[in-house]
Amino acid sequence: MLKRRRFKQTMTLNERLAEEAKRCREEARALAPGHRREMLLRRARQDEMAMQIDSWLRSPGLRAPT
Repeated sequence: MLKRRRFKQTMTLNERLAEEAKRCREEARALAPGHRREMLLRRARQDEMAMQIDSWLRSPGLRAPT
């Protein structure tokens, strides 16, 4: 049976998403308009949306479904 490789994250999910979004935007800024640039900008927007969803899910006002 294969063992899972586990490691403890040193940064929070929001920190990792913010870093990835920033990296994607910086890389896209250096590229000419085209498919690769659009994909990087799309990835940055997805990361930012994931950060918003994560903060919404962690908010104290959120209640469990009944």
